[in-house]
Amino acid sequence: MNIVGQLAPLAFGLAAIGSGVGVGIIVGKTIESVARQPEMAGRLQTLMWIGIALTEALAFIAIGVAFIPFPAPVAP
Repeated sequence: MNIVGQLAPLAFGLAAIGSGVGVGIIVGKTIESVARQPEMAGRLQTLMWIGIALTEALAFIAIGVAFIPFPAPVAP
């Protein structure tokens, strides 16, 4: 097994951690915003779901890239 094959699980874990942190920040800031302006709750919730979807899409891309089989480098 080459080094690229050993890095795939690491990339998978980092993608999951990064996505979790991103979603936590998005939801936390939305709750803070609704507490400050309750009349904007509907619009803020819509924007929150869009932000969560984009954050998760980045994680799915990172997970997909982790499973791309890269050829082993050839030594000269």
